[in-house]
This record gives sequence, C-alpha cells and structure tokens, in this order.
Amino acid sequence: MPPTLTWRDGEFLKHGVPHRIRSGSIHYFRIHPDQWEDRLRRVAATGFNTVDTYVAWNFHEPDEGSPDFTGPRDLARFITIAGDLGLDVIVRPGPYICAEWTNGGLPSWLTAHTRAPRSTDLVYQAAVSAWLDVLLPRLVPLQAAHGGPVVAVQVENEYGSYGDDAAHLAWLRRGLLDRGITELLYTADGPTEVMLDTGMVDGTLAAATFGSRATEAQAMLRSRRPGEPFLCAEFWNGWFDHWGENHHMRSPASAAGTLRKIIDLGGSVSVYMAHGGTNFGLWAGANHDGRRIQPTVTSYDSDAPIGEDGRVSEKFRLYRDILAPASGRTVDALPALPPTVERHAFCSAPLSPSGAGLPSLTTRGPATRAARPLSFEELGIDAGLVTYRSSVTLPGHDVHLTVRGLHDRAYVFLDGDPLGTLERDDAEPAVLTLPGLGRVAELTLVVEALGRVNYGPLLGEHKGILGGVQVDRRLVHGWDHHLAPLDRWDHDDLNGVAHAVVDVDAPADGWLAVPGDGDRFVWLNGTLLGRLWSRGPQRRLYAPAPLWRAGANQVAVLDLTAPATCVEVHPDPDFGPSEEYVESLPTGVDVGQDAPAD
Repeated sequence: MPPTLTWRDGEFLKHGVPHRIRSGSIHYFRIHPDQWEDRLRRVAATGFNTVDTYVAWNFHEPDEGSPDFTGPRDLARFITIAGDLGLDVIVRPGPYICAEWTNGGLPSWLTAHTRAPRSTDLVYQAAVSAWLDVLLPRLVPLQAAHGGPVVAVQVENEYGSYGDDAAHLAWLRRGLLDRGITELLYTADGPTEVMLDTGMVDGTLAAATFGSRATEAQAMLRSRRPGEPFLCAEFWNGWFDHWGENHHMRSPASAAGTLRKIIDLGGSVSVYMAHGGTNFGLWAGANHDGRRIQPTVTSYDSDAPIGEDGRVSEKFRLYRDILAPASGRTVDALPALPPTVERHAFCSAPLSPSGAGLPSLTTRGPATRAARPLSFEELGIDAGLVTYRSSVTLPGHDVHLTVRGLHDRAYVFLDGDPLGTLERDDAEPAVLTLPGLGRVAELTLVVEALGRVNYGPLLGEHKGILGGVQVDRRLVHGWDHHLAPLDRWDHDDLNGVAHAVVDVDAPADGWLAVPGDGDRFVWLNGTLLGRLWSRGPQRRLYAPAPLWRAGANQVAVLDLTAPATCVEVHPDPDFGPSEEYVESLPTGVDVGQDAPAD
C-alpha cells in the first residue's frame, strides 16, 4: 500500500488528490494531559489540518530499561485525540529532537556512556535500536494505513546542523522502515548548502526549517531536490528565551507576512510553535555561546498564536485569515474555539521560612564517598543539585578556591556559612577567595545543573564538577556526595522547604510569582512547576488548572540564594521586557544573525 502522502511535479497528494499540509507544532510533553484536547481544539480552530509533535525519549525513559507511556507520557492517547478532532498527525521521533529540551531529548544515561551520539557509534546505535523496538510498535498501528491519523514521520532532526555521518542517517531510515513505518518519511534542515547536503537522505523528502526569506529557502531546496514539494517543516513564528535575556517576540504582521509568503509559493508548512506550552520540572534545555551556558527559561510560550495558558492572540486571528482560504473555507467555517479557561484572581500568601540552610536541605540521606568529585553521570543523577562536601586545611592567610570543569553553578559554604556563588566559564576556571582560618574547615559546594545543551557540538556534555577542586595549588581529596534530584522529590523531601498555603474556591489557571531576588524552584501540590530566577525575563510560572484543588493548595519554594517572604497568584503571565526577534537560516546568513521578515 502506498503512503497516504505522496508527491508529483512538486505537489503533495493525499490519496492521489492535491493536498497542502497546514500543520501546527504542539508537544504533548509540555502540556498537562487533561488539557491536551483543549489545546488541540485551539490548533484546529486556527485553520490547521495537521499537528506535529516531537517524541522526547528522555521523558519516556529517564531510567534505562524502564520506558513509560502512561499518564502525561501516553503518546498514543495524544495522537488519538488529534485524530478524533479530524487532524492529521506528523510524528518526529528523533531520537534526537533539539526542541530546547534538555539534552535534545537523549537520555543522560546514554550520553554518559558514549562520546559520539547521533553517529554510527555502536553503543549509541544499540540504545537507539532498543528504544525504537519499544516506541514504534505504539506508532505503527496509528498510521493512516491502519486507520489512524499519522501521515508522516521525520528521520532524525536537523542533522545537517550537527554531523556528517551519512551512514547513520541511512541506518535510522532503514530502522523505521524495518519496524513497520509505511507513511511518508522526510528530513528537515536549515536551508543552506552545508546543512542540507549532510542532512538529506536518499529516497526521503527533504524539508527546510526557517523563520523568514521563504523564497530563498524554496530555491535552495529546489537546487538540491528538483520536483519535490516545498515543505517548511518548522516556520519559526516566534522564539524561545534564555535566562538573563529579553523575552523574544515576533510581531503578528511579520509572522503572518512570512506565513502568507509560504502559502503563496505553493508551499506546505508547520508553524513552530502553534502552541508552545511549558518546560515543567527540570526539562528545559540550554544553549552555549562558546564560553558560557545559556539556560532556557521554564516557559515555552514562544510567542505562539495560542499562548502558554491557551489564550489566543492577534497572531492567531491573522493566521485564520490566511489558513482558511488556503483550505477552501471561510473563517466562520473553521472549528470553534473552546470556552475560555477560568483564571484565578490575584491573591498572595506568606511563606513560612524553611528553618534550614541550603546545605541542610540537600544533604539528607546517604552519601557517596569518593577521592575526587564525581560528575552527575557517575552518580547516576540527571538533573537537580549535588552537594559536594569535604574537609580542607586552611593556612592563616587567604587562599584561592579553584573549581575546574564546573557545570554549571556552585553555591559555596565554609563551615555552613555562605561564601559566594561560582558560575561556569569555559574559558577560565571558577575561582573564589577562602579566608585564612589557620585550621581545618568544612567546605561545601552545592552544584546546580542549569539544563543540558540541546543543540550543537556540546550535546551530551556532562554535569557537576568535571575536574578537580583546589585550595591554591593543592587538590582537595575525600568528598561526600549527596543527591537532590528535585524533579523526583516527594512530600517527605519537601519537608523543611519554605511553604505557603493558597486557598481557592475552585481549580482554575494561574500564574505563580515569588517576589524578590534569587534563584528558586517552585512546587504546586507536589508538582515541580520549574525554575524561577530573578534575572528574568520570566517573572511568573504557569500553574494549570488541573494542578489546583478547591480549598487549601500547598506551594513549596526552594530558595538557592535569597529567601523569599511570600508567593503571589496572578491571572496573567509576565514574560518580562521584550524585544522583536526574527531568527532564520537562509543562504548567506549565519546562525544567530537576525533576518528580516519577507
């Protein structure tokens, strides 16, 4: 049986009839499962006929050999809901996805054991084979050929931006086919010679990812693959944010202009993102500027037409005006929007102090002893905090504490008293002055992972203290390690952490804020919402209605630096100061350079 989607003379066909893919990206793993249907209905109401989603391997298998497809990980349920709403589905199973998701979706237990991810490395391919053996039996029955909504599957993701192992890409493609994938296969890469030439796979449709200059992107694709339909597999109609930067926005007019250009060129498109969602817990990834880590914020709103909490924007309304005629319908004939979700009114509640310092909160439970500091990977922890503790002999004069290979941030204590904070700098070791006590003292470093790099050559790098710790010239030996995997903390682990009680009449959407300086993590009724950092830009965390309950709600706040005194509930988000940002990778434009809209 032929695939549902084929092409002829540069045009997609669906069951032999001319067809245009009008897709919106939406990630099930960034949305509370009780809200999947609501968000998918909003995608359909925008005028999309298709949704596409990545599959985050590390979300399903954080521990090797224990894959999970239940609850928020029930991929088949998400796809089925989309199909029941009349939407086609494109699946992007990776195994690498980027997506500003920690480690690009690869499990840290895998990248702990291979220095060559996304290649023909035997360790990597053995793990990928085992994963595909688990994943694909859940996807194959959902293909259109079997009566399901899945009409296309992506091979890897933007591989031309990473490597040139053509044999690995061909191996992945064969692995999908051999395990029963019969629908359309495609690759997606930036529209440059370098990226396309090493990202394409023989016998597989080549698509492009870009934010502007659609005409140039189409020309580049045609120069490589004449006769294939023009597919923008990711149209970047917004952008993500890093901590310490401004909130990135793209004006509705600019985004709509490029979307209209793609349609006018006869192209098919997937809007990235149609609805961004949230990097709950510790799932936010990071980038690297060549010297320092650039951690991604908790919000993945991405200035999408459907906001993080489901509200629609002017961008949504402009898109409907473009997409409805492209489908041969009027705007009034598009599916209706679901009712507006109720939102909490503003309220605040005092935070009870934790009663314990950071080292005390993170050193409960048994310790692992080693001569030199161990990495997160060696300790078997993916994310969160590791507390390193040792005794140091200090002279009667000030000395330098040097931490080599710090990934990514260390809070330093001497005899329980805070001394300062060390930040990762890949050009220089992290250095702090220790006072001359003339005696033995207890040195404690609480090391925080700021998200694993999700894009580029540093994919798979390790966390923790990767080198040694020195007092002047002398290495410090004999370390106790205490693990604090914050995303796995339960009620008992949160004992002693600062708490507030927020009373509400009924569950509704809200945005939690913790006024004051500091770096902190926030839980609502035991669910880790994510990081909240005073350096911004994000100032409030999305707390979806399904996490609330009528009556008393427990908010826990772990402060890493400056303790807070209260929590606030707001009806609206606050993404901080913003700037216009249009990202693209057309011919002749380097990564990171702003590009004008079409």
